[in-house]
Amino acid sequence: MSDPWPTELRLAKDGSTLTIAFDTGEVFPFPAEYLRVMSPSAEVQGHSPDQKKMVSGKEKVAVIRIDPVGNYAVKLTFDDLHDTGLYTWGYLLKLGRERETLWAGYLAELAEKGLSRSR
Repeated sequence: MSDPWPTELRLAKDGSTLTIAFDTGEVFPFPAEYLRVMSPSAEVQGHSPDQKKMVSGKEKVAVIRIDPVGNYAVKLTFDDLHDTGLYTWGYLLKLGRERETLWAGYLAELAEKGLSRSR
C-alpha cells in the first residue's frame, strides 16, 4: 500500500485557507493560522520536544506562496515572512487527521501561557 498522495492543493484568494485533497478521498481545509503555528520548521518545533516554541499572534496570517519541494513536500511562505520548514504530504495528512486534537492542545497551551491568537 502506498502513502496517501495529494490530488489537489487550492489556496483561497486571500491566502487564509489552503485546501488539500488526497487520493484517499480525504479533503482538509487548513486555515493559514493553523499551518503557521504547526510549522514543521526547527524555528517552531526546535530540535527536540522540549525546545518547541509557542507561536502566538498569528490569527490573521496568510499564505502568500506555495513552492513544491521534489515530489514529497511543499514550502509555504506566510505574510509574516516565515518560510522555513517543509510540509511533507505525510505531515499535512497528520495535521488534517489530527486537527481537532492538535488545535485544542494549541489553544490550551496559549491559555496556560497567557498568550493570544491575535497578538
